[in-house]
Amino acid sequence: MVKPTSTLFNPIHNVCCNLDKEQNPRLSEFKDILEFMRRIPILKALTERRLVFRSHIKRFWKNASYDDQNKTINSVVKMDGEKKPIVITEAVIREVIGFPDEENSPTKLPEKMVKGCLLRMGYVGKLNSASYLKSKFTKPYKRLSYHA
Repeated sequence: MVKPTSTLFNPIHNVCCNLDKEQNPRLSEFKDILEFMRRIPILKALTERRLVFRSHIKRFWKNASYDDQNKTINSVVKMDGEKKPIVITEAVIREVIGFPDEENSPTKLPEKMVKGCLLRMGYVGKLNSASYLKSKFTKPYKRLSYHA
């Protein structure tokens, strides 16, 4: 008979990244990046800690399908003994992550803004090229781009 192992739940296991400078003192090298990250809506999705069970994810995706016409993901999950439909839309994702859900919210950044950000990050390559090289960034941003 195999004895069950007791595994402690660590809340940071469900987080893409941990931007807490007190827990990770090495983050002080990325002061500018951290300030930028705190200003963008994606921060909540990257750092918020939520308890997610693998079994729930498997149950959802077992019956999931994509509706290309309505741009939704549909699934049916059994909860409390009864089957319940789950529909995921862009609006639901925006609400959960905390994105501004306005009709005029940009989905693409203007080219001038992107180039300005690259310059502030110390990019030394050509700004009018179709792609940007990681090697042309200053050291802290270069490290971040390798982990992205």
